[in-house]
Amino acid sequence: MTETKQMLTDAPRYLFFTGKGGVGKTSLSCASAITLCHGGKRVLLVSTDPASNLDEMLVKPLSDVPTPVPSVPGLYAMNINPEAAAEAYRERVLAQMAPDASDGERDTVREQLSGACTTEIAAFDAFVGLLADDMSTFDHILFDTAPTGHTLRLLSLPKAWTGFLEGNDRGASCLGPHSGLKMQEARFQKALASLGDEKRTRLVLVARPETSSLREASRTSGELAALGLKNQLLAINGRFRATKSDDPIAVGIERAQDSALSMIPVEESQLPRDEFPMLPFDMVGLDALRALFAPGSQVSTIPGPLAGAQESLPSLATLIDEIAGGHKGLVMVMGKGGVGKTTVAAALAVGLVERGHAVHLTTTDPAAHLSFVVEGNMRGLTVDRIDPAAETKRYIEKVMSSRGRDVDEDGKALLREDLESPCTEEVAVFHAFSRIVAEARDAFVVIDTAPTGHTLLLLDATGAYHRQMTRQMETAAPGRIVTPLMRLQDPDYTRVILVSLPETTPVSEAAMLQEDLRRAKIEPCGWVVNRTMLASGTQDPLLQSRLAGEQVQIDRIRCNLAKRVYILPFQAVPPVGIDALKRLSRRE
Repeated sequence: MTETKQMLTDAPRYLFFTGKGGVGKTSLSCASAITLCHGGKRVLLVSTDPASNLDEMLVKPLSDVPTPVPSVPGLYAMNINPEAAAEAYRERVLAQMAPDASDGERDTVREQLSGACTTEIAAFDAFVGLLADDMSTFDHILFDTAPTGHTLRLLSLPKAWTGFLEGNDRGASCLGPHSGLKMQEARFQKALASLGDEKRTRLVLVARPETSSLREASRTSGELAALGLKNQLLAINGRFRATKSDDPIAVGIERAQDSALSMIPVEESQLPRDEFPMLPFDMVGLDALRALFAPGSQVSTIPGPLAGAQESLPSLATLIDEIAGGHKGLVMVMGKGGVGKTTVAAALAVGLVERGHAVHLTTTDPAAHLSFVVEGNMRGLTVDRIDPAAETKRYIEKVMSSRGRDVDEDGKALLREDLESPCTEEVAVFHAFSRIVAEARDAFVVIDTAPTGHTLLLLDATGAYHRQMTRQMETAAPGRIVTPLMRLQDPDYTRVILVSLPETTPVSEAAMLQEDLRRAKIEPCGWVVNRTMLASGTQDPLLQSRLAGEQVQIDRIRCNLAKRVYILPFQAVPPVGIDALKRLSRRE
């Protein structure tokens, strides 16, 4: 029996599922799409995440065009592929050039269109098309979005580009990456109107019943409302009820969830709310997805948990000891959203400080949860973040003082106008990232990266910069330049740590990230499997039913994916603050 949920009651044409990484946006968007199709609707499910895992969730290979999903009549799914969108965008811009344009002029424009800014514009252009009735044959279009920071930027772009393009028909912004945008200003206006129309668009804020996740949902709610997107609903995913009062793990989880939910701010507590229970299996496959709206559905699981499997695997303290022996260097913590990258990065930094090193701990995540996890001061530990707004301001001032120094007032006005482009933020963040990478020449730097998709875009920018610099230096003496990418590729300089939960989707996404890194000649030095309950001793039936799946995924990592695997046991209460992080990083 399918439960009626408010999120699908009088569902508008567009539904966006957003939230902190790992909260279940993909699961809920897929389950909602299936439910709407069962009601006779024709539905398009779209992932805007550069690191989409829709394919695995639906057990169906997808592309950047709508693909029918077997066994669900009326359901189509697609990924907005940033690279494919960027190439199509480049071809459209080149086609608009004058017929007599020389090969050199075309090469110049293609070079201008080779960076991360173009990738973002192209993905945005594809997104706008879906809001401008390019897919008018569908009753509903559901967006499975990237983790919050990336999504807030995407949803803000229609307004940002509309404001930027108004009256801007001159200057460098009408060349290079922006050259195809001016002609589509009307489409951006239409997209902005669709997003702000409460009868056409609903924002589903997905959150786990955990403090950090709910805090993120609250922040997101306010930022979306400021953009004029006020038709919001809160979806609490993974609600747990203990069945054994004498099981400390189960009782601890339920109490922690109750405490987190009791502290939801008033504004968000007044939003319509749906709750979805924790299920005893991974959310992969159509049967599992249907179970979200039909509790009690029969879904086949792997029987028989195997105990004690993690005893032979080293702890996080062992990893810290190994890193500390290098005395300096860059540590980059990567993975899917919601797997605990921030906790692992903070514990590594605190552990290195405890072992006598000065450490700079920072984050590239626009959502920036680092300060909430560290919560305190420690001698030898510097904690900050790459603030996109502050870095953009710094970058604009630098460009104006250099390139704008010797030009007249009209030239300065034109340059400043060009720098108001939303693309400037991407460039500014890359420059900040490059500075931080260089710091590791003299000390330990630990970077808590953004969720996978956002991090891959940053690495794309790093690769584009490397190619540009090496081309410019071809005539110079070898060895005169060291780019950020070269430092990331140097295993003596950089240690990349992949973090995963012992669940199918996070492991698969970390494996895909590892392949992307290897293509860039960046080799991860190890994996951290976070929040495993194999040694917890829980007797709760639901939690026990998840242990066999954990064992399968740990074996998958250890035997097929990772050179080195480290274990971080499940904590009923999330570790927050210096003392809690010290406990994670100390040798037993």
